[in-house]
Amino acid sequence: MNMNWELFFKALEKIGTRYFLVAFIAFLLFYVVFRQKLFYQKIQKRFPKTTDYLREGGCSLSTMIIFSLIIVVLNSPSIGPHTTRYKEIADLGWVYYFSAFPIMFIMHDLYFYIMHRIMHHPSIFKYVHLVHHQSTNPSPWAAYAFHPLEAVVEQGIVIIFYFTLPIHISHLAIFFLFSIIYNVYGHLGYELYPKGFNKTLIGKWINTSTNHNQHHQYFKGNYGLYTLVWDRLFGTIRSDYDDRFEDATTRKPLAAGAELIVH
Repeated sequence: MNMNWELFFKALEKIGTRYFLVAFIAFLLFYVVFRQKLFYQKIQKRFPKTTDYLREGGCSLSTMIIFSLIIVVLNSPSIGPHTTRYKEIADLGWVYYFSAFPIMFIMHDLYFYIMHRIMHHPSIFKYVHLVHHQSTNPSPWAAYAFHPLEAVVEQGIVIIFYFTLPIHISHLAIFFLFSIIYNVYGHLGYELYPKGFNKTLIGKWINTSTNHNQHHQYFKGNYGLYTLVWDRLFGTIRSDYDDRFEDATTRKPLAAGAELIVH
């Protein structure tokens, strides 16, 4: 297969721009501009080291390159014609177009939970998922900080989309913009949902930054992506999640002159 470099760099530009802008804005606001003012709301009461940020950024660059290469393969002359991609929205109509998004959401949420549980198996974890878990106190830059093998696994949902669900190019652009925003929120290190949200009729099923932060800190439990449906269904949500969420959302601002814990 001849490498389509034009498509590769186009895909890398789109994926990289989404990642960098969302992660940068989150990092700038919570780790630079309002670093001291909002520190009391930080889930873990410390900041990562500079070396952690650099590692996360470097791994994320590797991930984006792999994501882009897979896009090139899926759109190659030998594979592209056999996928379910379509070019004109009018071909399937606007009803299907909008209906596809919740289907993609459910598919990705379930796929992630299953693959995440598999990657935590002791025989696999250190070879595939450990790189991501080096961020025990994650920052926004950890959103794509994967081992190359995990990057392939993560991009597997795109392969599934391409062969199961009629997919328009804008489906992918819009859906993965939402995905990276929620992914960065999950690794933000701060809780943005209000006090009591975790116990509301809807909130008890929604994944939160607190929930995923616990997963990074303790390595066990809380395997969900967008929702807590599968964690609750299969009994893998941490028993101390509600207490941690309450703690993260009921703290008081730092007293004047209080020092930050950087490491």
